[in-house]
Amino acid sequence: MARMPTVDADRTDELAPGDDLRAFVDASPSPSHAVAEMARRLTAAGFTEMAEVDRWELAPGAARFTVRRGGSLVAFRVGSAPLSASGMRLVGAHTDSPTFKVRPNNDVRQAGYRLVGVEPYGGALLHTWLDRELTVAGRVALRGGGTALVRLPGAPLRFPSLAIHLDRSVREGLTLDPQRHLVPVWSRDLGSEPGLAEALAEAAGVPADDVVGHDLVLTDTQPAARAGGDGTWIAAPRLDDLACCHSGLTALLAAPAGERTQVLVCNDHEEVGSGSMAGARGSFLEDVVARLVAATDPGDPQALHRTVARSVLVSADMGHAVHPTRADRHESAHTPQLGGGPVLKLNANQAYATDALGGGWFTERCAAAGVPVQHFVTRADLPCGSTVGPLTATRLGIATVDVGAPMLAMHSCRELASALDVPLMVGALSACLTD
Repeated sequence: MARMPTVDADRTDELAPGDDLRAFVDASPSPSHAVAEMARRLTAAGFTEMAEVDRWELAPGAARFTVRRGGSLVAFRVGSAPLSASGMRLVGAHTDSPTFKVRPNNDVRQAGYRLVGVEPYGGALLHTWLDRELTVAGRVALRGGGTALVRLPGAPLRFPSLAIHLDRSVREGLTLDPQRHLVPVWSRDLGSEPGLAEALAEAAGVPADDVVGHDLVLTDTQPAARAGGDGTWIAAPRLDDLACCHSGLTALLAAPAGERTQVLVCNDHEEVGSGSMAGARGSFLEDVVARLVAATDPGDPQALHRTVARSVLVSADMGHAVHPTRADRHESAHTPQLGGGPVLKLNANQAYATDALGGGWFTERCAAAGVPVQHFVTRADLPCGSTVGPLTATRLGIATVDVGAPMLAMHSCRELASALDVPLMVGALSACLTD
């Protein structure tokens, strides 16, 4: 691939690969915001939202999407052939990222300060959240059953480090107790100043008493940025897995209608095991697929099973690029590079769902699209992470291949990927959706 020209990060009059991903990330500080941004883009492209409580009437070519509990979304374009005859092509990703969630009783006061009570969500690299300008984003529940998206302006929260003069043992290693040390500072405790509850109500445009619940996360306030010597790297929060949500959505919107039904599923709660009604262990995707079959292929009691047997899911979650100073933590024959294209993930113990047939199918699709493929396996003496792929494959009995775009600093408050991988990942997923 030709080397990208140097890009001035201050220029706004020229587009480069990754610009749209950066805009997507900036619009998506929480799972609910990510779903709202995907819904906005889908609607602009002619897709229509349907509620799960509605009766679904679907015809070939119908472009629809549905949302569950604010943080998970399934979008689809109905193919011209019955699902039982052609199957589906699906892309799966997840909307959540490691962070901190705001506790119900969050007004903490100690040592003359007002703080906000939070607890870790997922496997975050905790130290990367220190000394960053943070805010709160997510969804609040309103009296009467409504909801509102909120993102507090400015940077009201921060985890300040302890000065080295007060703890010189930090030179031997930093240990953070999330209960005692990771309670972000809001303000001085003056007794009557507005706190988080008042700020949330103001952001939602309602009286404080009308906010009856919340699902809120901490998020970095620094926008996604170009980085690297040639300006082609992307430094941003939540690239795992917003980058694959973005690539999957872009691929679906660009895909031409065909015989097969095309599906994008973006689940919440992957970082904590997917065990929820909106997560990959839940019934969301299975319910949508069953309704698609019932609405487009009625009368055949075996249509659902035949559909699943003819279908393939590409589970798209970010992958590990080889680390420049810690290459010893990688399997030496499998060292993906930033900008080198999609990563095909394999694990002998089924932490990833890729098998020979699925991996071969994905590799052929990429070759037809002119997209290079890299491979990742974990060192035999290290545990392996997992993703929604094995969970979805187990629940639906669907052929699944696990892939991702390479990145560094996974689970950091601010991660690093390559803009060069964005069109490659979109190209790979487009080829899979249109196969």
